[in-house]
Amino acid sequence: FPPSLQVFPSQDPLDRADFNAVEYINALFPTEQSLANIDEVVNKIRLKIRRLDDNIRTVVRGQTNVGQDGRQALEEAQKAIQQLFGKIKDIKDKAEKSEQMVKEITRDIKQLDHAKRHLTTSITTLNHLHMLAGGVDSLEAMTRRRQYGEVANLLQGVVNVLEHFNKYMGIPQIRQLSERVKAAQNELGQQILADFEEAFPSQGTKRTGGPSNVLRDACLVANVLDPRIKQEIIKKFIKQHLSEYLVLFQENQDVAWLDKIDRRYAWIKRQLVDYEEKYGRMFPAEWCMTERIAVDFCHVTRAELSKIMRTRAKEIEVKLLLFAIQRTTNFEGLLAKRFSGCTLADGTVKKPEVPPPSTNPFLEDETGAETDEIVMEKSDTDKPKKPKVPDNPFHGIVSKCFEPHLYVYIESQDKNLGELIDRFVADFKAQGPPKPNVDEGGAVLPSCADLFVYYKKCMVQCSQLSTGEPMIALTTIFQKYLREYAWKILSGNLPKTTSSSGGLTITSLLKEKEGSEVAKFTLEELCLICSILSTAEYCLATTQQLEEKLKEKVDTSLMERINLTGEMDTFSIVISNSIQLLVQDLDAACDPALTAMSKV
Repeated sequence: FPPSLQVFPSQDPLDRADFNAVEYINALFPTEQSLANIDEVVNKIRLKIRRLDDNIRTVVRGQTNVGQDGRQALEEAQKAIQQLFGKIKDIKDKAEKSEQMVKEITRDIKQLDHAKRHLTTSITTLNHLHMLAGGVDSLEAMTRRRQYGEVANLLQGVVNVLEHFNKYMGIPQIRQLSERVKAAQNELGQQILADFEEAFPSQGTKRTGGPSNVLRDACLVANVLDPRIKQEIIKKFIKQHLSEYLVLFQENQDVAWLDKIDRRYAWIKRQLVDYEEKYGRMFPAEWCMTERIAVDFCHVTRAELSKIMRTRAKEIEVKLLLFAIQRTTNFEGLLAKRFSGCTLADGTVKKPEVPPPSTNPFLEDETGAETDEIVMEKSDTDKPKKPKVPDNPFHGIVSKCFEPHLYVYIESQDKNLGELIDRFVADFKAQGPPKPNVDEGGAVLPSCADLFVYYKKCMVQCSQLSTGEPMIALTTIFQKYLREYAWKILSGNLPKTTSSSGGLTITSLLKEKEGSEVAKFTLEELCLICSILSTAEYCLATTQQLEEKLKEKVDTSLMERINLTGEMDTFSIVISNSIQLLVQDLDAACDPALTAMSKV
């Protein structure tokens, strides 16, 4: 379509670009009859032509002023654009001025904020300085008047305020105030130590002083001072408190020996009660002075007992040693009930290590086992499968001194076990072999149960005394007498035969000469062999359990040194020999029948 039709669409065929006059005339006069209206059609076309001419004429006349009007409109548009640019420039200038004004206002606000912050800091610092200066003056005055109650609160405040001036120490006045505070603290420390020295003199055993409100307030001041002042006060007070103990229980005194060890613990109990009544409120509760006195007493007692036992080592007997250990461990248990152990920071007391769980059947009745020599509290190492009890933080704090002398106990057990084995041998010879009982077969020898019951008793008792080297020494003793029991009681009582110890077979028996004879065992001898066999099997199983139990009792670092494999092998040899004897007797019993069969 031409552009005119795109702007002014028309359905008139005369407006089409591909107008065809012939087709148009044929459309107007399709038939000859329609030619009768030709004049009317011509008139319509002429009228339309005149209208088009009028329209063209009007349009041409209207376009004569268009150029002038367009130029005028263009000029007006240019003027409007210039005015718009001018307004935009004015707005931009005003915006720049507003931005500059905002920057100036913001800068002023920042300056005011900085000024306010500096002013607040200055006021706070001046207040702190005023408080520091006044506090130092008051502190010095109160120190001279020994007004420790007021000094305790004031000193803490002065120290806190002084921390704010750490960055101003370059100023001479601030540095001078800091030095005055340090001097006041040093003077307070020396003055408080002097007051305690005057109230509790270290020379002599008579206490001339006593508790007072001044000393109680002085302790509050010591909490704020250098910790060394507090430690010095505690050290001097405890040393003075225990000075009487060192005199009463000197090494050359009768009450210092182990048979009167109860008197040591009775003395400290009285002293602790006396301290609570007289001085309990003088020291702050967080100092734990009662526990500190008890702990220092334990350290002193351990040192004194170690020294006297080294001097009189030949006088130490087993019963005396066990008695002293029993009383000492009872005292340690009493300390654990009374105190928490919070002052045991030096690491001198080692908490017992927790062993792995055990399946040892001996645990079933161990909780009820008690010895005649010593009754001790059971620790969780004795009852792995029972509810665990809290560890005793004071365990070994005194009783550790007895460990170097436990060799006396080990030697005693060595002697007792030797006598026990000899008694077993004598009883066996006196009573003879067990009576035959076909229904029951071979019964376990009673001496075997007695031996392991005694072993269990010794093991529990020694583990309560020490879990270190003494347990290794006791294990060596156990190994020694397990071997002796195997050879003296079991192997030594097996019936003797003339044949070789090797086992016989049907084939070897058939190859024997007819004239050879093999010794046969009587019914009593067979019962004896079966009893020894059953006993050896019981000993083998129980020895394995004993090894596991010993490893539970001993320190973890020493577990590898406990090995009863050799003793278990010894019992295995006894079992093998017993079985060989029984097989040999069976071969001998079958000999006549086999001989007759071979002759058929």
